[in-house]
Amino acid sequence: MKVIFHEDFKQVYTVDPAAAQGRMEAVLDVIRDQVALVDAVPAALDDIATVHTTYHIEHVKRIGIYDIAALAAGGAVQAAMIGLEEPCFGLVRPPGHHASAGDCWGFCYFNNMAIALSKLKTEEKIGKAFVLDIDLHYGDGTVNILEDSGYVNIFNPSSPDRVSYLRQVKKSLPSEGVDIIGISAGFDYHREDWGGLLLTDDYTEIGRMAREASIKCGGGLFAILEGGYNHKVLGHNVMALIRGMEGA
Repeated sequence: MKVIFHEDFKQVYTVDPAAAQGRMEAVLDVIRDQVALVDAVPAALDDIATVHTTYHIEHVKRIGIYDIAALAAGGAVQAAMIGLEEPCFGLVRPPGHHASAGDCWGFCYFNNMAIALSKLKTEEKIGKAFVLDIDLHYGDGTVNILEDSGYVNIFNPSSPDRVSYLRQVKKSLPSEGVDIIGISAGFDYHREDWGGLLLTDDYTEIGRMAREASIKCGGGLFAILEGGYNHKVLGHNVMALIRGMEGA
């Protein structure tokens, strides 16, 4: 599978868990020999501005995060574009699902998922999309931006029981009428991460279910990194999801 990445994502660009030293390396150590890495390119300002206000964009510039945030957004756009033809994963940071049009929190700056889907929609490459957000934390920014768009349905599963969680995921996935499925791939629900719930193999199952749904819909499939903070297991969880998206 193609994985969008850039060496700049290794930067410690601020003080928060998503920017921690070694986070990207922990993933690369596991997946590097099993995927095809593709260099990320920054998102165009016009594409960012279709989602975010001028005030917010200027705020991100003022705090010195614009370049890395635009690179992450661009990587998400690339993952979505490739995802129209074959499953693709965006190994990007900063994450994005807590970024709304005019503000942000939770280690996020630009909403990578919203920018990617808006780009596809603007270029008339998709009519309808579905977002599965498997991060431990509710993707409020993605909901705020896309819920009333008329072309995106969003589901954030939540359960104290992993079997029920997987059942929710399966039930939520579309079987028709969707041109692309995007996974906001947070891995902090893992048993050895903040959420303490899912097993590594569960991410393979989630990826497999999403791939089957995309095939039924005759549409594309992509995922972009959100949370996941235990470096000992993060790379294995990413690889598990990739295997599922590949059809393992």
